[in-house]
Amino acid sequence: MNKDIDDKNLPEIRTLSRNQMDKRIAIFKDQKGSKLGLPDSKLPECTRELINIIGFQPPKGDSKHVSPLGNDNAQIPAINISEGFNLGFCRCKPGKGPLMHNHDTNETFMPISGKWRCEWNEGKEIDYVDLGPCDVISFPPGSARRFMNITQGEDDVDHLLLVVIAGDAPKAEFTNNAYSRIKEFESSNV
Repeated sequence: MNKDIDDKNLPEIRTLSRNQMDKRIAIFKDQKGSKLGLPDSKLPECTRELINIIGFQPPKGDSKHVSPLGNDNAQIPAINISEGFNLGFCRCKPGKGPLMHNHDTNETFMPISGKWRCEWNEGKEIDYVDLGPCDVISFPPGSARRFMNITQGEDDVDHLLLVVIAGDAPKAEFTNNAYSRIKEFESSNV
């Protein structure tokens, strides 16, 4: 051991039992997601399965806010901890993804499979980047963003996008343009 390090200043290292760690393990093939729970869930262009692995507790406050993975998923995290971040997946076919929305915390995306378009801003300020497996984009709090599976030639194949969002109970809010599209869809399907 280095003589310059004082043992009394080192943090105590915890020993964890298998039972303690079993509560912090999520085997992906065993996970169940939800296709509901968000304002745009019923729109055909937004069909997607969201899988809550870590966190995503229901946000507190105003009813216009929802959990980023949907209020259904906020009830069933695979690993039920609140340690300052949330981790989940989006699984969908090409041409699908959420409407434009924002969060009160950072949101980071990393495609696991397929090709994904990540857009930000709306109207004439809209911009985007196309990402493949292991590419990463990180959106700051309050910025409008959306993503869509744009994989070519695999129309019936679901692809996977990793979603990491900061905080313990982050809030999602859709933009006015998104709510207009939701209202248009709902009024045409009455």
